[in-house]
Amino acid sequence: MSVHPLIRLACAGVATVTATALLAGCGSDSDGGKGGKSGATRVITGDNGQITVPVDPKRVIATGYAVPVLIEANAPLVGISTWPRGLGLMTGPERATYDKLHKIGGATTKETNYEAIAAAKPDLIIIGVPKPVLGEMDLKRLASIAPVVAIGPSLPSAWRELSARQADAAGRAGHTEETRKAYQKRADELKAKYAGAVGGLDFGHLGAYTENSQGTFQREFGGSWGTNITQDIGVHYYGQVKKKSGGSSDVSETPSIEELPASLGEADAITYTVQDDGTPSASVQYVLDSPLWKNLPAVKAGKAFPIRYTAAATYAQAQRTLDVVDQALAPLLAK
Repeated sequence: MSVHPLIRLACAGVATVTATALLAGCGSDSDGGKGGKSGATRVITGDNGQITVPVDPKRVIATGYAVPVLIEANAPLVGISTWPRGLGLMTGPERATYDKLHKIGGATTKETNYEAIAAAKPDLIIIGVPKPVLGEMDLKRLASIAPVVAIGPSLPSAWRELSARQADAAGRAGHTEETRKAYQKRADELKAKYAGAVGGLDFGHLGAYTENSQGTFQREFGGSWGTNITQDIGVHYYGQVKKKSGGSSDVSETPSIEELPASLGEADAITYTVQDDGTPSASVQYVLDSPLWKNLPAVKAGKAFPIRYTAAATYAQAQRTLDVVDQALAPLLAK
């Protein structure tokens, strides 16, 4: 079984960070075969350094985490990579936009179609892939087409900061602020609602992004895909990985199934990732079927809760995740 695309994805930080793009001044960019437009430019900071970009881009390519952000921001997109992990979180109009946009690559960096990107004649390319896999892309080739700004995650929770920076890079500065405020308001409401129910409890999380469904399980800690949004309502995930090696491995690990009791045996409650339709993936179902899972104290106490929409990558999407977290944890209010 191939590695799930999310095993490479990661985001960092829970605090909202304002855009780091700096207006560097105006200039005239000749086309030069790079899809550029004459007009004002500025310099912004990407994972690939200081990049001069149009102040008001007209033809934007987006990949990875930048895809849902720029669709929501109504950026002038002329091509995107596929984003299958987030389709269930899109609104009807957003999905319609996604479907009609030209696809210039798949869900992994190796599926990038450089010829299709060139044919789209962009004046800006925003790469939203994780930093650990950025080296798999031919940035020099892309830069021969149009200015390239790489703004990708290193840890799963960084969608907060990244969404603001990606929107700003595409000339949509401030777009995320309204949705950020709505998200924070909802998170604060739920934090107050569940304070008495989750306060003092140690949670664990069973993830869905193991390399294979047999013999291992994924334990996610704070700041990971399945935990970072739930943490915003006051849920505490205890423990940490045994050995940090960068990226998502700093907040998740995949021990053998035999280690399940040692890993999650001290949890007062457990959340676990399920698919958008509420059903477990094969890797999660494998664990749920194990006698080791069924004998965990939290499971025997009826305190194992499925969480949908853990793939949220924008504030608007994460607000939907908060809603399903509210539904999932509601039984704790009655205990």
